[in-house]
Amino acid sequence: MGVVHLARSTSGLKLAVKVVHAEYAKDPEFRGRFRQEVAAARRVSGAFTASVVDADPEAERPWMATLYIPGPTLADEVKRNGPLDSSQLRRLMAGLAEALRDIHRVGVVHRDLKPSNVLLSEDGPKVIDFGISRPKDSELRTETGKLIGTPPFMAPEQFRRPREVGPAADIFALGSVLVHAATGRGPFDSDSPYVVAYQVVHDEPDLTGVPDELSGLVRRCLAKEPEERPTPDELMAGLRAVAASYDTRVFIPSQRTDETPGPSRPAGQRTAEPARRERGAAEPGAGASAADADPAAGGKPRRGRRRTVYGAVGAVGLAAALALMALQVFGGGDTAPAAGTAPEETSRDWAVAGPAEGTPRCSHGAGTLVCVQGGTAFALRPSDGRLLWQRAVTATTGGEKPLVAGGLVQPYPGQGGPLVALDPASGVTAWEEPGAAHRTVTATADALVLAGSDGTVTAVDGASGDTAWTRRLPGQGLTDVASFPGDDLVYVTSPTADGKSTDVTALDPADGDVRRDGRLDGQLTPVGARGGELFLLSAEGVYGDTTAVVAHDPDTGVSRRVPLGVPLEQAQGSAHGHVVHLVGTGGALVAVDMDRRARLWTLQTGLARASAPVSDGRHVFLSAPDGRLLAFDARSGRPVGQTAPRLGEGDRVVASLPAPVVADGHVHASAPDGTVFTVDAGDPAAW
Repeated sequence: MGVVHLARSTSGLKLAVKVVHAEYAKDPEFRGRFRQEVAAARRVSGAFTASVVDADPEAERPWMATLYIPGPTLADEVKRNGPLDSSQLRRLMAGLAEALRDIHRVGVVHRDLKPSNVLLSEDGPKVIDFGISRPKDSELRTETGKLIGTPPFMAPEQFRRPREVGPAADIFALGSVLVHAATGRGPFDSDSPYVVAYQVVHDEPDLTGVPDELSGLVRRCLAKEPEERPTPDELMAGLRAVAASYDTRVFIPSQRTDETPGPSRPAGQRTAEPARRERGAAEPGAGASAADADPAAGGKPRRGRRRTVYGAVGAVGLAAALALMALQVFGGGDTAPAAGTAPEETSRDWAVAGPAEGTPRCSHGAGTLVCVQGGTAFALRPSDGRLLWQRAVTATTGGEKPLVAGGLVQPYPGQGGPLVALDPASGVTAWEEPGAAHRTVTATADALVLAGSDGTVTAVDGASGDTAWTRRLPGQGLTDVASFPGDDLVYVTSPTADGKSTDVTALDPADGDVRRDGRLDGQLTPVGARGGELFLLSAEGVYGDTTAVVAHDPDTGVSRRVPLGVPLEQAQGSAHGHVVHLVGTGGALVAVDMDRRARLWTLQTGLARASAPVSDGRHVFLSAPDGRLLAFDARSGRPVGQTAPRLGEGDRVVASLPAPVVADGHVHASAPDGTVFTVDAGDPAAW
């Protein structure tokens, strides 16, 4: 229904540009489906699909530009080279299960998963062509009597109840795709689409040729009733159970050592001192030189043909000289100071295991590194990771890091949760107050400031727990509150009813007096402040894609807007000085200079998701879903270092990633395996 052109952006990035034929552009129904395709593709992260760079479904000839993915389709690969072997099938199945999990999480049903819609890239399969997909909240519905899909890969309900098709239909299609990849044919095979449709609804699938260890999972995918099919997570768990040796992790380059210097390491600079291997660390890699393994050194990882197509295999290599410290294991107890040797004067790299399940979320303040993990709060000495105390807390963390105000530590309260303040030296409760109805909480040096859903803002003294002041902002509804180190104001934001503007109010945290208020265009989220200017991300549209960064002066009311060029989905950001760093779903990392009103650089990190970026001025740091800490040169965006993955047992995947904490020349980060670790911020190449 169109032509796909290979193109290049101004910077040289390869793109695939789909342009609709003129005859179809005149069809209102087709235009509606194309709009839906663009919207669906934008919802899904670029880890498992071709990321949308730009599109215009309203043009005379609608078009959409996505990142170009080199590699054949699964259909072409099977046609040219025959069925895949067992290990390749396991990796394909795991990759497609991850892709469907990502697609379904954002409320999209693909409805046409088939071999020609699966691209085989170096880092795993990518699902493309959302032309007949449907978001769950879409108003576009299949017309009565019209079947849409490809019969050999359609689920029974797509023939029987096309208006009720849900995520389970994609699981059925995954089973059919696996049979095709294993045998070169489908589980229901006929030259007649009518016969295939009958077989799909009434007959049992033909799994002859499917490896025995996978046939059970494939048969479950091909169950006639949607509720009997596994979810993507259940599929991945089943794969781990039946084939413990399968590995779908992407290739991550080996770290440089003194014998393999990279361009970012000054001559003669020492590496990190040898240390004991941490729990769960990968064995040293073998058989690849630095040029082979490290893109920064000008090389590409060497892989076999099949391995290149279906995803890299093997654990991450890490030179012994760069192995991290052995993990300290926390003891139990409610409040228990840790025994140990005398404190060291200088900080060093370290890693410790948290006392509970989940990813720790940490803040640096009051001379300690304070973390919350599950229902446990604990404090570490920043210099060496020594446990100072740990205790159970009743506050709901809400997935946020602890706050520090008035010299005390306050675990972040969930909406309506109690306020609790802990002594940073001992963990003993200093005060506790019942929770108030609030949406968000921020901390200044002296107070906690809470924003309610009715426009009420309340300040609580951080040292005593007493209410300092309460202010009702007229006309405001869903209020959020933010404050930033080095800035003397608290900022309250509230979207207008039409979602096109945001009311921004600057308050004095001492008494709640309004310094300045105004209404700015866009859905705005504060991410930093510098010298009396507030920096905000500006989003537009129903999905809230970030399109610009705004600098707003509360004293004068003057605002400056810097467009991003390419919108970022679910963007997170932070500011260091006059530079704002943003990262979006799909891994695009952007630096914007607000003084020069220009983007400094843009980098595609390749991450499906990432934490909010933080910077110390020299480097930009962010955490990856597999527990890696990544560093980039703040001036150029060039990658300069990364730590080893820390997924832990069961390959835990977390819903949100805590941002690293930069303090005193070190970066403190946490990972899905439950560890907190610290590395030298000044030398990422030695990580």
